[in-house]
Amino acid sequence: MIGNLAKMVFGTPNDRKVKGTRPLVARINALEEQFKALSDQGLIDKTREFQARVAQGEDLDDILPEAFANCREGARRALGLRAFDVQLMGGIFLHEGNIAEMKTGEGKTLVATFPAYLNALSGKGVHVVTVNDYLAKRDAEWMSKVYAQLGMTCGVVVPFQPEGEKRQAYAADVTYATNNELGFDYLRDNMKGSVAEMVQRGHNFAIVDEVDSILIDEARTPLIISGPSQDRSELYRVLDKYVPMLTDEHFKLDEKARNATFTEEGNEFLETQLQADGVLPEGQTLYDPESTTIVHHVNQALRAHKLFLKDQHYMVRDGEVMLIDEFTGRMMKGRRLSDGLHQAIEAKEGVEIQPENVTLASVTFQNYFRLYGRLAGMTGTASTEAEEFAEIYKLGVVEVPTNRGIARLDEHDRVYRTAAEKYAAVIEAIKEAHAKGQPTLVGTTSIEKSEMLSAMLQKDGVPHNVLNARQHEAEAQIVADAGKPGAVTIATNMAGRGTDIQLGGNVEMKVMDALNADPDANPDQLRAQIEAEHAADKEKVLAAGGLFVLGTERHESRRIDNQLRGRSGRQGDPGRSLFFLSLDDDLMRIFGSERLDKVLSTLGMKEGEAIVHPWVNKSLERAQAKVEGRNFDIRKQLLKFDDVMNDQRKAIFGQRREIMESDEVGEITADMRHQVIDDLVEDFMPARSYADQWDSEGLQAGVRERLNMNLPIKDWAAEEGVDQEAMRERITEATDRYMADKAQAFGAQNMVQIEKQVLLQMIDQKWRDHLLTLEHLRSVVGFRGYAQRDPLSEYKTEGFQLFETLLDSLRFDVTQRLAQIRPLTEAEREDMLRQMAQQQQAAQEHLTMEHGPERQSDDDADRPAPLVQGFDENDPSTWGTPSRNDPCPCGSGNKFKHCHGAI
Repeated sequence: MIGNLAKMVFGTPNDRKVKGTRPLVARINALEEQFKALSDQGLIDKTREFQARVAQGEDLDDILPEAFANCREGARRALGLRAFDVQLMGGIFLHEGNIAEMKTGEGKTLVATFPAYLNALSGKGVHVVTVNDYLAKRDAEWMSKVYAQLGMTCGVVVPFQPEGEKRQAYAADVTYATNNELGFDYLRDNMKGSVAEMVQRGHNFAIVDEVDSILIDEARTPLIISGPSQDRSELYRVLDKYVPMLTDEHFKLDEKARNATFTEEGNEFLETQLQADGVLPEGQTLYDPESTTIVHHVNQALRAHKLFLKDQHYMVRDGEVMLIDEFTGRMMKGRRLSDGLHQAIEAKEGVEIQPENVTLASVTFQNYFRLYGRLAGMTGTASTEAEEFAEIYKLGVVEVPTNRGIARLDEHDRVYRTAAEKYAAVIEAIKEAHAKGQPTLVGTTSIEKSEMLSAMLQKDGVPHNVLNARQHEAEAQIVADAGKPGAVTIATNMAGRGTDIQLGGNVEMKVMDALNADPDANPDQLRAQIEAEHAADKEKVLAAGGLFVLGTERHESRRIDNQLRGRSGRQGDPGRSLFFLSLDDDLMRIFGSERLDKVLSTLGMKEGEAIVHPWVNKSLERAQAKVEGRNFDIRKQLLKFDDVMNDQRKAIFGQRREIMESDEVGEITADMRHQVIDDLVEDFMPARSYADQWDSEGLQAGVRERLNMNLPIKDWAAEEGVDQEAMRERITEATDRYMADKAQAFGAQNMVQIEKQVLLQMIDQKWRDHLLTLEHLRSVVGFRGYAQRDPLSEYKTEGFQLFETLLDSLRFDVTQRLAQIRPLTEAEREDMLRQMAQQQQAAQEHLTMEHGPERQSDDDADRPAPLVQGFDENDPSTWGTPSRNDPCPCGSGNKFKHCHGAI
């Protein structure tokens, strides 16, 4: 009570932040007439003036009022939309590096153009991040008109885009892209062989749309680029058949932690079965080190059967297991579960098992987005996760007021004893709303439940649409129709849909459909007719009470429930929301439904009766807050482990870039070589040891192996007065002369390219091996807790030691490779070119499984046409005189230096 009284007097911190922007908004409004008076060219001239001022060192904050006024006028002319004051506020908060919480229908897409335009004036580029490709393309196409009106360029990055187009999109002033594509491009860039091949140009400022979905919900899943490893398909099939034999005493299922483990009885049962079938050799137990692989795979088989449900967590389409995003209800094409879990699900469903992959590069969204100099986000629901945004990303959450007050009625939840009673009440509520012409949006938590409800409605003759992963292609149309009088729409999830539900239906979609049906119709007459019909339909819906949002279950996260609720009451429209629950629901069942069941039994509730009370709502919100808190702890712990790898990743990626940008890397390779010599001398001629304790034979063999030189070390060691330092100097001088002669034989420019390629190849190979080792370490380090040792500290210590080992072996291997390299004979050159082409094609084909161009056929008919007439790949005299960075004359599309011009 005292707290509420203080808020009334002093206002909340959020109220004070909003109030603080009002003078700035007033300054922008005061400039409106001045900018309205400008010509179209005048708006572009203003942009050039701002860019010049920023280049001269003027702060973006000082330019903000004028830039926002210019952007508002540009949007008014390009789109016919004049931004409201609250939209300007949202833009100010985004520029300051906050998360702007704006309700559905408040125009977030337009809001992003203000800070994007302002920050793009620096010439360093701005990324606007969306949750799916449809929204990226739609928003870029729509908002590019605003940027063009202001004299700025806009690009969009989508999967399967040619490298040239992608590079051009990133070079634009404002680039729209999905979080997945940005992360994968970052990883791919750090696997490239030269700076010219990279597509991204830095990480200046990012605005993340649906920021809670991207930075919270998807933060647990790292982005991984992987390559094929050994095929264990048969082992998955063999082990899968044992899981259906298990009984409840053989395993423990922890639904709260989403974990399944074998009990002692389960291990004994499995051991007996596996030994009887010859899968486990006689005399070998599941506890032996040799059984690690079998234990791992049988554990994954158990998780696949008990934790991953078909049509909720995944679906089978065209003989392929497709994951379903639990937060958006969409299929995640190209995304696979790691560590053999996806293969276990494929074995369970009896579809073709794809081979396991080995990680080539990975990054979490948490660490990717922390690369940006400035980060901001917008969503309809962020306040429940404010603590996590502040702690992980240093982002504040500001609730931006709505343009019009919210008139939606949010009713208390109705709780039923059983699911059958709940669904009967749901059907009745839908029929009642449909009968009076009120559009209804029904939210479910899985495809299975949405299709079950659909069947019940069909039986009762209620027309409806279903929106889930199976119908994702028709998504925009279904959402656009959801506001028509009496419409019933069943949606698996409503996060990040991008298309607003407008009461009476979506006019633009109706006009597009009508023009598609009759291309010869007069567009103006058609629009006038449709707008008249729409106005009548909207009046009917308003009279019926606006959009009715009916939730059939509470989600683990309050944000998901709020996203569903937020679809109603858009821009001051009336609306209503109500959740129907039962004690059989997952959240109720897992979090204390037994006590509630006893209470309801004591009250003597009859069948079909519901309990409706604010205390029930409070109890549910507390349960949801507990789940959110636990999930936050899991993400925080994951981030702590990933931070260990992130420091190493930044060091490796930074070193790669430095090598690619250097004109001369001889100093790096020379330092590596000298360090190798120091280590060899230290190993075989330790400091403070006597001459008769030296192993000169071992040193001579080591120099021969590592440096490819047969030096008379035994003779040198026998000379009077030779010590470790003298030996080091002699070996160093000899190897420096040897490498200088080699550089002369190859040519100075060629030698630089050879050194670069060897360095990059060895770094990539060592990093891949290191990632695999860290994965294995991460999977076992948790057991150290049983010995009262902190797993995170152990991981940090051993991870650092492993990284030092990586650097040592990198020095040795680079030095050895460069020492052994020599000019090739013509036959060797041709053989090497052929092998490189095959390897390049194989690598490209693998990386395109998720995000590359279409695979090319090996048939002669599909080979690219050469760029040079009369080109003969066996006769260099027919190749012309391309420079190293020109396209290869064979027509492959690769640069000459990476194709026929490779050394």
